[in-house]
Amino acid sequence: MDGSGEEGAAFTTRDVRDILARAVALRGITQTFLADHNQARDDVQKALSVVRTEAAQQELGAIPLSRLKDVTEGRLRLGAVEQAGYASVRDVLRVTPYTLQLIPGVGQRSARQIYAAAQQIERAVADAVSIRIDIDRQDAPTTDLLKALKRLVNAGPSLERAHRLAGSTEARLAAALPVARPARSRLRMWFAGAEGRRRAREAVHEISSLLSEATAADARTLFAQASVDLLRPVASDFEAWTDYEIQSPEYQGLLAEIGGIEPDRPAAEGFLSDDIAERVKAQELDDTHRTVSLRGYQAFGARYALAQRRVIIGDEMGLGKTIVAIAALAHLKAGGGKHFVVVCPASVLINWLREIERRSTLKAYPIHGRDRAAATAEWTRLGGVGVTTFAMLDQLELPAEVAVEMLVVDEAHYIKNPSAKRSLAVAEWCGRTERVLFLSGTPMENRVEEFRNLVAYLQPELLSKLRIGDGVAGATAFRKAVAPVYLRRNQRDVLDELPQIVHVDEWEEMSEADLAAYRSAVLAGKWMAMRRAAYAVPAESAKLERLTEIVKEAEENDLKVIVFSYFKDVLAAVREALGPQIHGPITGGLSAARRQKVVDTFSSAPGHAVLLSQIEAGGTGLNLQAASVVIICEPQVKPTMEAQAIARAHRMGQVRTVQAHRLLTVDSVDERLLHILEAKAELFDAYARRSEVAEGLTDAVDISDASLARQIVEEEQRRLALL
Repeated sequence: MDGSGEEGAAFTTRDVRDILARAVALRGITQTFLADHNQARDDVQKALSVVRTEAAQQELGAIPLSRLKDVTEGRLRLGAVEQAGYASVRDVLRVTPYTLQLIPGVGQRSARQIYAAAQQIERAVADAVSIRIDIDRQDAPTTDLLKALKRLVNAGPSLERAHRLAGSTEARLAAALPVARPARSRLRMWFAGAEGRRRAREAVHEISSLLSEATAADARTLFAQASVDLLRPVASDFEAWTDYEIQSPEYQGLLAEIGGIEPDRPAAEGFLSDDIAERVKAQELDDTHRTVSLRGYQAFGARYALAQRRVIIGDEMGLGKTIVAIAALAHLKAGGGKHFVVVCPASVLINWLREIERRSTLKAYPIHGRDRAAATAEWTRLGGVGVTTFAMLDQLELPAEVAVEMLVVDEAHYIKNPSAKRSLAVAEWCGRTERVLFLSGTPMENRVEEFRNLVAYLQPELLSKLRIGDGVAGATAFRKAVAPVYLRRNQRDVLDELPQIVHVDEWEEMSEADLAAYRSAVLAGKWMAMRRAAYAVPAESAKLERLTEIVKEAEENDLKVIVFSYFKDVLAAVREALGPQIHGPITGGLSAARRQKVVDTFSSAPGHAVLLSQIEAGGTGLNLQAASVVIICEPQVKPTMEAQAIARAHRMGQVRTVQAHRLLTVDSVDERLLHILEAKAELFDAYARRSEVAEGLTDAVDISDASLARQIVEEEQRRLALL
């Protein structure tokens, strides 16, 4: 401090005053945001408390009075109370002990014991009650809960980052500002003494560093925008439920976090040993380059991949293995990593490209197809994620100075045969890459020899500990034995809030045969032929290949599947591809009684089964909740038709997450159709949903078949004429 008489001072008194003024202003913005954030979470807690109470009351109403004997080891006599009309534990809790003792035959001591036993059950139910948001039961308490959650959900993944930064900023400023205060003037510094002056200078330097960090992170804008998001007007009931249907995983993730209703810890951690679980939880997970929030079990999966370095994540389909991998890549990017590789079947390459760029700030490059040389050159130069196929991996060459930070292998069971060409290519890349992540939704417990082959790529030193008979001991015992290299979680273990809908758009590149059939249909101006051209040559259909993979994975996980298409001949192609043991198809020509019989046979079939249905015939009027995987073969002209079809499975009685897969091809009628429908849906969001009569306007997002067909056919004819 200039004129302070101390050596080594870096700031003049005027500098200090400016620094402290800026720090106080920053602290004000920080505290405002933290207060807004705390209020938003408090609102969720209050709404959740009401929902919990109602859910607990419903459960208590279903518990018969006789269960009070269990609490007191059979000592209570309840005959007189039952004769007085008390049938459930809830009935007892709705009165007082005094009311109970007025019942003939019930003394004061018995009344107190009965009431105390009921309270004990009430506490147990309150601790264990599960919260399930049911779109078929939109009661007021749940609606209020969704409204409270909506503010936090719509603030987006940056909210978590803002809160973390605000917390550390407030803590540092709260500690440093009082200590730095004497540095505002030379007189105060003189009275502070030598030790006080030293501490004041250190505090000023700390605050100056903090301000530089805050500027680099654009903290002021981040906090201010977050506060604006948290203070948006309360949504209408309809908006809250509509947003929940679109973003249910985000709502459920927040609900689990705020309500403390995350799943059982050992299950969410894949039954790992305590030492591995603790090491994984100690692993940091940087979200700077991630644009999606993670569920607790997903964050644990990403940490596991980072901490263990070379592993298999075998979570059941529908749990978000792709997001787990992207979270790990984003963390490594934040740490300075530049180049990453994803290897996958050709049928999911487009999905990987889109998911990486949707869920993170990483740039993804398709190392596949005609332009792979140019994509490889740009990826090599700029860094990012190179996404390639098993067939192309052995042709991917990089300069010696380019280090790949992580290799991700999707559908890793494709390389279970170590002598196959693609397996040898993966093995060569595993040998030169320090971090490797295999993904597979196929359970390994009953395929120990295949599992050993995968481990040989990752941690061959573990092979001596894996025996063919290990799977016989059961899934949990198997997972504990292979914990250093294998993590698997099942839906029923980690998604307590079931059911929900997971929407997956499966983007495929057309095969040569698909493209030839599509060109022919476009040039002829045949709208319906364009829509089903991807199935014209079943043996070479990219969509049919992906559909078969989804059904195969569902079979491995013992899940039932419904396949919807508008077209009978598409369903015929699907039947031919999947084999004879297929139920249906349900078509418009079947009587109602016959349709129901087909559904009943499908629903009662043990384990995995597949049902085919025309979307108009099976999309309404039938309950298909036995299925938890829905495949829609092509996008529909009317979005409500798709929604109704999915709703056949996602309804009362469904006990598993519903996975809705929509098969799409790039640069085709599918993509044009979605663009038009999305634009119309945005108009619907902007106007119709603000209306009090919006719920009656479901057809507002549908378009005339004829006008849409004419528009898209003309656009595609012009586009293809230029190729």
